[in-house]
Amino acid sequence: MHSRFFPLVTSFVLLGAASLSAAELTLSIEKTPSGGVTIKAGGQPFATYVIDQVNKPYLWPIYGPTGKAMTRAYPMLDVPGEQHDHPHHRGITFGMESAGGGAWSFPQKWDGITGEEKMTGGGDTWHEARTFEEMQANPKSALRGKQRLGMLARIVHREFTELKVDGDKAVVAEICDYLDPSGKRFLTEERRFTFRASADSRSIDVDQDLIASDGPIKIDDRKDAGLGIRLPSSMAVESKQGGEIVNSEGIKDVAAWGKKAKWCDYHGPVEGEALGVAMLSHPSTYRFPTQWHVRPYGLFSANPFGARDMDKSLPDGTTSLQNGERVKLRHRILFHKGDAAEGKVEAAFEAYAKESK
Repeated sequence: MHSRFFPLVTSFVLLGAASLSAAELTLSIEKTPSGGVTIKAGGQPFATYVIDQVNKPYLWPIYGPTGKAMTRAYPMLDVPGEQHDHPHHRGITFGMESAGGGAWSFPQKWDGITGEEKMTGGGDTWHEARTFEEMQANPKSALRGKQRLGMLARIVHREFTELKVDGDKAVVAEICDYLDPSGKRFLTEERRFTFRASADSRSIDVDQDLIASDGPIKIDDRKDAGLGIRLPSSMAVESKQGGEIVNSEGIKDVAAWGKKAKWCDYHGPVEGEALGVAMLSHPSTYRFPTQWHVRPYGLFSANPFGARDMDKSLPDGTTSLQNGERVKLRHRILFHKGDAAEGKVEAAFEAYAKESK
């Protein structure tokens, strides 16, 4: 196993003072030398927030209720037997393929592209440089890779506004700036993570406000957008080891892609254990119920921006924000034992939906 990055932590710790029930685990927040944070549950790693490695922050590694890793290690670590596709699928990330001061478009055909792709503001925060560097290594996609690399934008951590442990939850809040390829800001995000852990499950609430802080913007209708997680290779449906996708409407596997649902669950084997990850959309989130960019190879993303790019029967889903307007995104990621039924995902959604967000 060859390490490209693994977070080390300092001894700075924030501990919760309130009493916990027997089923709940004590949470702590530790700062990392690179400026990120690690959340621990019962003294063991739960998740690390990395802010300085690529063009956007991400959560990795992430451990479930039994201590197993719940995300693919690649490209942070080279692990034998893992899938090595889509290097921009790092743990839990958020991004949008096309957003900013103006829209840009590109041909959908990958091979034989000779025309110029154009961008009139903003950029691509879904992908990363390595994505397009790999494309340039293939003569058929070299031109496209070069053009797309020039459109790459960044989500830059500005500051943490809250690092707090309060009873059964740990809170990490921050402000992020979205910068176009020239370094000009085109969007601001207020992002808040709430971590919880018990003996049977762990969860991460991801509350996001995307704010048109520097003038009007558009978020284009693209399938590659939203809050995503890349699951362990063994869980992928395509690995044929027992992985399964199911959403709140009972739609399964490849048929669940692009469908609207209150929640979506991806479960399968991880190091000999049956484990699952559910993503729940709060009723207050933008365009609830959410469309799901969920793939049999292990990508799992809640995408409210994809509309017609995922379902041709829908109207164009381009989102336009005037200066000062915001889009509110509210999701809970639940790490559980067993499948969606054993993990009580529907009950978890019902409880989540009653919370004020």
